[in-house]
Amino acid sequence: MSLNLESIVRKNIWNLAPYTCARDEFGEEKEVMLDANENSYGACINDDKLRLERYPDPGQLEIKQKLSALRGGGLKPENIFLGVGSDEAIDLLIRIFCNPGKDQIVQCPPTYGMYSVSAKTNDIGVVNIPLSEETFQLNVPAIIQAGKDKRNKLAFICTPNNPTGNLISESDIIKIIKNFESGLVVIDEAYVDFCGKKGWSEVVLQYPNVVVMQTFSKSFGLAAARLGMAYASKEIIAIMNKVKAPYNISTLTSDVANKTLNDLSLMRGKVAKLLDERRRLQSILPTIPGVLKVYSSDSNFLLVKFTNPTAVYNMLAANDVVVRNRTTQYGCSGCLRISVGTTAENDILIKALRSNLSKL
Repeated sequence: MSLNLESIVRKNIWNLAPYTCARDEFGEEKEVMLDANENSYGACINDDKLRLERYPDPGQLEIKQKLSALRGGGLKPENIFLGVGSDEAIDLLIRIFCNPGKDQIVQCPPTYGMYSVSAKTNDIGVVNIPLSEETFQLNVPAIIQAGKDKRNKLAFICTPNNPTGNLISESDIIKIIKNFESGLVVIDEAYVDFCGKKGWSEVVLQYPNVVVMQTFSKSFGLAAARLGMAYASKEIIAIMNKVKAPYNISTLTSDVANKTLNDLSLMRGKVAKLLDERRRLQSILPTIPGVLKVYSSDSNFLLVKFTNPTAVYNMLAANDVVVRNRTTQYGCSGCLRISVGTTAENDILIKALRSNLSKL
């Protein structure tokens, strides 16, 4: 659908003059850098291999070029935003498009909690349109209807969904993209590399009202590095870049991200192992008395329903196994979310359940 971007961006953001630095102007370091009041004698750490005295590259072009090649479909660096995890992208989108005390976001519980947290932190309302019970799919007519309210600037769709683990219907998402009139559709696919599908990143080239978020925290195994990305039209990415902090991605983070992208076989091999373990857990857990249901998963975790979930949660913690208790979330009554671990970790989980579940 057509999009008048200026009409949905906050006026003060649209008119914002971004912070700029000399490295934005020159594009790379020169032999002598005397522009940013750094310590030219170097980092105060006994490691000559670390060059941390200079501010990092504000554009992170190398990472964006590698991501363009990875996700394909004609994506270019100007279609990619890099942030401190996906959470920075969520927060930025809300701050850019939603007027505090006036506008709202749409989310579909049960879903990722940071949509709501970021909205409320910025004094933005939250419209909840729950997923269908058991199948966890979108209420398409209700979301489209919400798009007729100009206050609803962002509709967040998580696929594969957290905490349920399932893919959201592609045809339903397309219907929403084509008919959500009041703002942007934000597709969060943090778990895309576990689902066997190509993903949605290329769609931003066809639909200017779509933003797609991904992360290095899951399949790439870089949760500690805190690096996420958003794909969108170059116009939306340009606004995100002018609102973000000037040096939001550290040199340490960009170095490990570049090294990770240089050899994708490592990521793909570890994803394959996790998928093998996911299948193993899906076959074993239903055989344990007290496990009522193991939901289908397209992610690196399982949503599991127990007869006594809180007791199971506490029992596992007492056996040094930490999972997430999701029983208070909409549609997840009785459920724990269990990440797929290594073979050894999953063996400990299985042993704890088999040994103790019947006693609870």
